Amino acid sequence: MPRGNAKDHDEKRIALRKGSATYFARHGYDRASMTGAAQHCGVSKALIYHYYDSKEALLFDILEAHLSDLLDVFEQDQPAALPDLITAILSAYENADAEHKLQLDALTALPPELQEPLVDLQRRLVLIMSGAITMLRPDLTGDRLRAVTMSVFGILNWFYMWHRPGKGLSREEYGVLATEFVNGGVMAVGR
Repeated sequence: MPRGNAKDHDEKRIALRKGSATYFARHGYDRASMTGAAQHCGVSKALIYHYYDSKEALLFDILEAHLSDLLDVFEQDQPAALPDLITAILSAYENADAEHKLQLDALTALPPELQEPLVDLQRRLVLIMSGAITMLRPDLTGDRLRAVTMSVFGILNWFYMWHRPGKGLSREEYGVLATEFVNGGVMAVGR
C-alpha cells in the first residue's frame, strides 16, 4: 500500500518553494542548482527531490503559485477600480520579491509546455488591469489600451528593484503615489 502524505506536506512544500525562490532569485536561476536550493532551505537534497523531480518542476511550482495568488487578489472584487487594484497588487507583491523577480527573469527558462499555463495566468492579470483602466477611460482601446496597461505594470513590477524596506517611501506611501501618478497619466493620455 502506498504511503500517504505527511501531515505537514503542504507546509513543507510552501517552505521549499519560498526558500528556493529566494535562492534562485539571488543566484540566478540558470546558475542555481537543486543542491544549492536544498542547502539554502536547510534540507537534504533527497527531501527536495521528494517534492520536485527537477529544477524546472520546482521553478514551475514557484511561478504557478505566485501567479495564481496574484490572480486571486485581482479577482477578489471584480470589477476593481484602478486605485484599489494598484493597492492590492503592491500588497500582494510584499514578501514575494523573489518570486516576482523569477517571473520576470526565469519564466523563459522553462520549456514551452510549462510556459504556456503561466503565460495564460499573466494574460488574465493583464485583462483585469485593462478592465480597470477601461472603467476610467472607456475611449482607450486597442494598442493604446495595451500600452497604458503595460505601462501601469511597469510602474508596479519594478518596485522590488529599488525599494528598500525602512528607507524612503513605505510600500503604502508608494501605493498612494503610484495611484495618483497612474490616475493622472491615464486621464491625460491623448487629451
